[in-house]
Amino acid sequence: MLRIENLNAHYGAAQALFDIDLEMAAGETLALVGANGAGKSTLLKCIMGLLRPSQGRILLEGRDVTAASPAQMVRNGLALSPEGREVFPDLSVRENLELGALVQKPGRKELQARCDEIYQRFPRLGERREQPAGTLSGGEQQMLAMGRALMARPKLLLLDEPSLGLAPLITDEIFAIIHQLARAGTSILLVEQNAARALSAADNACLLANGRVVEKGAARELLGDPVLRAAFLGSASNSNPAASRLGAAGLTNIRLEKPDMRQQNFMPEFNSEEELRDHQLRGLQWTVRHAFEGSAFYRNRLDQAGINPNSIQSLDDLRRLPFTTADDLREGYPFPLRSVPFEQVVRVHASSGTTGKRKVLCYTQKDLDDWTRFFARCYQMAGVTPLDRVQIAVGYGVWTAGMGFQLGCEKVGALAVPVGPGNIDMQIQFLLDFQSTVFCSTASMALLMAEEIHHRGIADKIAVNKIIYGSERSSRSMRRKISELFGGAELFDITGLTELYGPGTGIECREHDCIHYWGDYYILEILDPETLQPVPEGEWGEMVVTTLAKEGAPLIRYRTRDITRIIPGRCACGSLLPRHSRIKGRSDDTIKFRGVNIYPSSIETILSAVPGLGSEYQIHLTRGESSGRDHMRLVVERAEGVSRERGAELIHEAVHQIKKQLLVSVDIELVDYGELPRSERKSRRVFDTRIQDEIV
Repeated sequence: MLRIENLNAHYGAAQALFDIDLEMAAGETLALVGANGAGKSTLLKCIMGLLRPSQGRILLEGRDVTAASPAQMVRNGLALSPEGREVFPDLSVRENLELGALVQKPGRKELQARCDEIYQRFPRLGERREQPAGTLSGGEQQMLAMGRALMARPKLLLLDEPSLGLAPLITDEIFAIIHQLARAGTSILLVEQNAARALSAADNACLLANGRVVEKGAARELLGDPVLRAAFLGSASNSNPAASRLGAAGLTNIRLEKPDMRQQNFMPEFNSEEELRDHQLRGLQWTVRHAFEGSAFYRNRLDQAGINPNSIQSLDDLRRLPFTTADDLREGYPFPLRSVPFEQVVRVHASSGTTGKRKVLCYTQKDLDDWTRFFARCYQMAGVTPLDRVQIAVGYGVWTAGMGFQLGCEKVGALAVPVGPGNIDMQIQFLLDFQSTVFCSTASMALLMAEEIHHRGIADKIAVNKIIYGSERSSRSMRRKISELFGGAELFDITGLTELYGPGTGIECREHDCIHYWGDYYILEILDPETLQPVPEGEWGEMVVTTLAKEGAPLIRYRTRDITRIIPGRCACGSLLPRHSRIKGRSDDTIKFRGVNIYPSSIETILSAVPGLGSEYQIHLTRGESSGRDHMRLVVERAEGVSRERGAELIHEAVHQIKKQLLVSVDIELVDYGELPRSERKSRRVFDTRIQDEIV
């Protein structure tokens, strides 16, 4: 869009700009940041044709426009919102706006259409369209100056000190509008003395000092750099926030006391795969000893297998250990696998399941600290920083999801918006009001939100640039649709299960072709679900996990039933942490429906307790193309000899009991006795068509 080469500028004999080189792409927001006198406004004047450079070139879309006049630059697609607003006080709001398009000479109908667009973007200007501009507040005059520039429908919008002299709340509103313009595809060159606000609103930035570019780079990286923060923002403390320009401006929504992201590194300090394997061996030896000494269940299992803590001499000895299953957890309810005294247990979480038989896991404080730390690692790998606002739309309570997402978010230092699941209207309101930059949910919830955002036409009014989702499978087409309807947000698939702390045990990196899992906290095996023997590297099999540091309820060769595969070699992202593919399916018949694990046997138990229903049933799972919502339909036979007149009564009771016991809503279709197929082998009960295309 714009290239500046070796640009110099003078005011008389005084040189203001020295050899400026920069470029920006179409659709980019580039911030020019620096103190008073750094040369920011001078550079804008040169670009706009208000000041003739003494040396160098200005190229707009590849054309040399160095000597162009301001009117020619407007015709070329530039518009300037100047420092100090410079509105015409005696003219009305409408007349000021019309001047913005004067050079282009649009017809009256076109002029009115452009004014209407501005009134829609700035409703307060529409309310005051015939009011003299001089009677507007400072914030309203800034909106008018920006609206006047937008009347030219510029390819590149130049904003000179848009927050100058404005109250903090008005500044927030102005920058929200700048963000909306950027989301709508407008290229913006932003000059701003308030470095924190400019950098947080931009993609890239140039820092100017004494007429020279002293630093260039991604805006978020520059804002996170402690040296540059000290140089451009000053220093502040809780007792004296005004010691920085940020604090003096009253902008408390970006907190200087947050830890610097560059100093917070949640990645392991291993330098090689060999160091990781050494760590895993020490962790495996500790886990076997801890479980043997602390859990009657594990001691009995290990004794039966002829294993004692001294038996583990290498990672190959892992294969000698016995397996643990979900049935072991349910049979050990309410505190299965507990390996510490009760006084060391500080919390329990449970996975979904039938009432009274959920898989409950207990946690020590160290378990929670470890979980929080590696969840923060997930956010770090996804590029989340203390400047982000993370809207958490997953379940809270006994489930692990909400708590894990929130603790990790706060550990990173980002702002958490703990909304919980559902309530679409509130989710949308918070996206708009809080300008959340990260959205966390299940895949189906993300698709439902994406459809609603598209339906309401607000993709350019929200700030979400990352979606972190988990709990259920998603296909490539589903991911692509979510991203597009969210306005181009980047998606990150996060993995985890309650038995293994909770969500956050792995996440895809920014290469988006794998899941990095935390090999320093657990060992992952991929086994044939029938033979329970290892499959060759790269082939699909069942994920089996063994924890390395979990105190409350350690896992030894726990069969997750999830199907995936190990991806060999080092990832292109540079991380040495091992990788697996996205979850492809299950090796058992467990259903994941709207974040709830459901066993067909649980449904069978509920149906069998409703007098008048037969023993044969089918479960049909579909996903709405437009809504993205999962649907469950049960086809159930009436019992032999039961009349059709009882249909409404039977359906009502069955729906009620399933909702009460499994916490999900279903549709039920009754058919005559004997209508469903029988088989000598195991009847097919589940028909899941939610995922139609490939997942990787």
